[in-house]
Amino acid sequence: MPQPAEEILRVQPSELDAFYREHERESLRAFYEFPVIWHDADYGFAVRDGERVVAAGTLNVAASLGTVTRLVVDPAYRRRGYGRAILEQMADVANYYNCHKMTVMVPHLRGAQAFFDACGYGVEAVLPQHTFKLDMALMRKYLL
Repeated sequence: MPQPAEEILRVQPSELDAFYREHERESLRAFYEFPVIWHDADYGFAVRDGERVVAAGTLNVAASLGTVTRLVVDPAYRRRGYGRAILEQMADVANYYNCHKMTVMVPHLRGAQAFFDACGYGVEAVLPQHTFKLDMALMRKYLL
């Protein structure tokens, strides 16, 4: 068995892409303890007012789970339904890839949680002092 490297280097994440591609399937099989057909892709959504983007969101789809990684609406354009409309488009893409649910992490008991609650998401877990030492709510919406 080869000896482990004596030095751990810091590298740019992009330098690891080839290594991950080469070993991804086997590592996922070992992690989940069954063969995994893995789809992992990001999908972007935007609302434009003319040429200007006024709302945008990013959805990651991986292994039958959709994760809202970003949802941003220009403050001057809030409360017009753009955020909710983007979430609906995200759900359509997640359904296409057979995701059973969509998740998002937001600060617990704050405005973002109220917004996602109004959009049909529920709290799945609360992680104490998780991000910026704030309690974070992991919210989910079942799709199937």
